[in-house]
Amino acid sequence: MTIRMRPRTGLVALAAALLTATALTGPAHAAPDAAPAAGHEGTRDAIEAAVRAGVPGVTAEARDADGVWRTAVGVGDLRTGAERGAADRFRVGSITSTFVATVLLQMAAEGKLSLDDTVEQHLPGVVAGNGNDGRTITVRQLLNHTSGLFDYLTEPAYYQKYVLGDGFLKHRYDPLTPGQRLDVAFARPPLFPPGARHAFSHTNDLLAALIVDKAGTSYEEEVRSRIVEPLGLRATSHPGRATVPPRPSGRGYSKLFFDTRPDRIDDVTAFHGSQVWGDGDIISSTSDLNRFYRALMRGTLLPPRQLAELKTTVVNPDLPISSYGLGIERLEMGCGKALWYHDGGTVGSLTFVVTTEDGRHQLTFNYNGDWEVSQLLPTLNAEFCGTTSG
Repeated sequence: MTIRMRPRTGLVALAAALLTATALTGPAHAAPDAAPAAGHEGTRDAIEAAVRAGVPGVTAEARDADGVWRTAVGVGDLRTGAERGAADRFRVGSITSTFVATVLLQMAAEGKLSLDDTVEQHLPGVVAGNGNDGRTITVRQLLNHTSGLFDYLTEPAYYQKYVLGDGFLKHRYDPLTPGQRLDVAFARPPLFPPGARHAFSHTNDLLAALIVDKAGTSYEEEVRSRIVEPLGLRATSHPGRATVPPRPSGRGYSKLFFDTRPDRIDDVTAFHGSQVWGDGDIISSTSDLNRFYRALMRGTLLPPRQLAELKTTVVNPDLPISSYGLGIERLEMGCGKALWYHDGGTVGSLTFVVTTEDGRHQLTFNYNGDWEVSQLLPTLNAEFCGTTSG
C-alpha cells in the first residue's frame, strides 16, 4: 500500500509499514552544490535508496564534530529535470510545533504565562462545545498532546476537501482562518479526558500558536524575534498569504489520487499558507533546522528549568520506543542511542530533524514527495548507529 503523510503520524511507525512506490527518476545523482560524502557514506546510500524507491529528490545536512556535511540527490523539478539543491527551502510541517513550544517556554521563563495556565485563561471561549472545555486543558497538555482534543486534519470531510484529489486541486488557494479549522475539531467530542494519555493532534499546535499570538505581539513576530533573528536563520520564514516557498526551492509532489490512480503524481507546490498557519506553516532549510535544534539542545534558547520541561516526556502508547516532550519527541534507537527529533509532513513535503541530546550531532533531511517512507529509519540508523538496518 501507499502511505499518505497528511495527518502527522509517528516517524518510526510509518517507516516500519509495508510500502510500495513508483520510481520517478533515473539513478540518483548529487547536486552540483553538494559537499563530498566523506564520513557519511551510509547516510548517503540510504538517501539514494529513497530516491530509487520513489522519492523525487532529497536534500540533507548533518552537523557533528567533524563539521558540516551536505548532499542533495534526485530531482527538484520533474518537468524540467532540475536537480535538488543542498540549500533548498521547504515547508517543515509539524516541526513548526518545536518553534512554538520554544517561544511559549521562553514566555514562561519571563513570567508572561505558566504551562499550567488553562487554555481558557488565554483564549476565553475558544475551546467549547460538544464536551470540549478550555477550562480543563492546560498549555502543557497542548504541547505534549495530552489534551484529548480531536485532530481537525483527520476529519474525513476536511481531509477530502483540502488534502486529497480534486478537493485539493479546487481549494488549494482558499484562505482559511484558525477559527475555521478549530470549528472542525470542536464539532467532535474529545477523544479522552485531558491528561489521560498522549495522542498527536494538529488542533493542539494550532491553539498553542494562538496563545503565542495572544500573549505576544504576534505568532510570526515572536518566532522571528526570539529564534530566527538571534540564531541568524536566514532561510526560515512564514509564508503569510504566499502560496509557494521562496527560492531556492524545489517543487513538491503528491499522489493525490492514490486510491484510483496510484501512478499519478501531481505538482502540489502551491497552496495558501493560511491553511497550515500555526501548526505547519514555517518554511526553512536543512541548515537552519540543524542550527535551531543544536541551539535548543545546548541551552542557547532556554534556561535550564525550561529546557528540562521541554524534555519531560509522556509515553506514546502507539509506539513504545518513542515518547513526546513539549514540541519535540524522544526516540530510542536499536543501537542504544537516544535521539530527539520531530517529523513534519505536509502536502508535497516530508521533513525530519534529529539531534543527540548533547546537541553535538544533528541530521535534517527533506523529501519533496509525501508518499514514500521506507528509508526513514535506515537513514537515521546509518547516520547515528553506523548501520542501515531497521
